[in-house]
Amino acid sequence: MLKLRSKMFDESSKSHTSPNIVAIILSFLAVFLVIYVAEAIVPAIVSAKPMNEALKEQGYLDSDKKLTFRISMDIAAKVAAKPSVMIPTLLSTGFGTLISIFYCRFFEMRHVRSMGARKQRFFRSYFTGMALGILMMTAITLLTVIFGANSLKSASDVNYLLILAYLGGFLVQGMSEEFIFRGYLMTTIGGHHSPYIAIGISAVAFGLAHSANPGISVLAMFNLILFGVFAAVYMIYSGNIWGVCGIHSLWNFMQGNFYGISVSGNSQTESVLLTEAKSSSTVLTGGKFGIEGSIFTTLVLLTGTATVLTLQYRKEKAEAVDDSAIDKS
Repeated sequence: MLKLRSKMFDESSKSHTSPNIVAIILSFLAVFLVIYVAEAIVPAIVSAKPMNEALKEQGYLDSDKKLTFRISMDIAAKVAAKPSVMIPTLLSTGFGTLISIFYCRFFEMRHVRSMGARKQRFFRSYFTGMALGILMMTAITLLTVIFGANSLKSASDVNYLLILAYLGGFLVQGMSEEFIFRGYLMTTIGGHHSPYIAIGISAVAFGLAHSANPGISVLAMFNLILFGVFAAVYMIYSGNIWGVCGIHSLWNFMQGNFYGISVSGNSQTESVLLTEAKSSSTVLTGGKFGIEGSIFTTLVLLTGTATVLTLQYRKEKAEAVDDSAIDKS
């Protein structure tokens, strides 16, 4: 059986946090609430004016026209997709990284190394992760095209400077979610409990954090949790957080701003290519949630997870042989 042990868990075990699993989860919920509020400040400021303009344009401010919750959410989604709103929103997620590090360092009293933030092999790990993120999302998209679920075509009048701005935003956003769910939550639990429990709880928490996104489905939720499992085992195998940060960021960027697909139910934005549904099956296309709700995402993530677990098994086996040789000498 795979041990899935890691130096990150060993270092986290020396923290000043309670080993009680309920206390850990409650503390995480409190920290997550602080992060949620902090990350909402900038979007609230930058979206206030365009939201007001959109409501006025559709006659909801200067008449007795009834504004329902559903209509307001649809308008808010369109406003959130504007580059002037979405890019600052993505950048504001940096608060998640900072608050997670601050909590682990000054409340749990543990070094950032225990979160996977190591100096060694930073560039190699990060760029390898970016390449894997590109590869995985490309594989998923091409599978939908090969099996007739989607079609691809070039977008017109592409603003490449804007595309680069989105890339910068997703580099911050992907890193933030990894520090919150893997760097903080998984390593805190893994320092006191089984790695399997740490992986499972952090993956489920990651999925639940996206449960209110537009178009969420049972398959989409399963895939979100599966992505959390994949990211967790990859982080354990690589020994740092940088690889999964790169995977997560480029996964989202390629999905939204290269292939033109809705990212976790959010509205489409500026992209190099456009992916259009040819099938009415949401199992194949992912429906409104986007390709992350597709069975093809399930297949790629299962393959990726199985591959990393195989590599981890070989790694543990080699380490066991080395330890045995040392003991004999």
